[in-house]
Amino acid sequence: MYYVYILYSESGDRYYKGMSQNPENRLMYHNSKEKGYTSRYRPWKLVWKKEFDTKQEALAAEQQLKKWKSRIMIERVINGEVKL
Repeated sequence: MYYVYILYSESGDRYYKGMSQNPENRLMYHNSKEKGYTSRYRPWKLVWKKEFDTKQEALAAEQQLKKWKSRIMIERVINGEVKL
């Protein structure tokens, strides 16, 4: 199984979108990584995830999610108003 996930940083008031086979492990990685984008806005919390059967489906969904630059669209996905 593959998952597309959204993390939220309260300290930076930002969302991060990604794909993984284990979103909980990725969350731990983002919260412990010493360098990179996510290290600046720790701590992160997992606010949304969706399971996909194949890596190709998950990648397509992640790309669609990342195309939506609008915070409003991301929050609509989190709230279940928009489906991937």
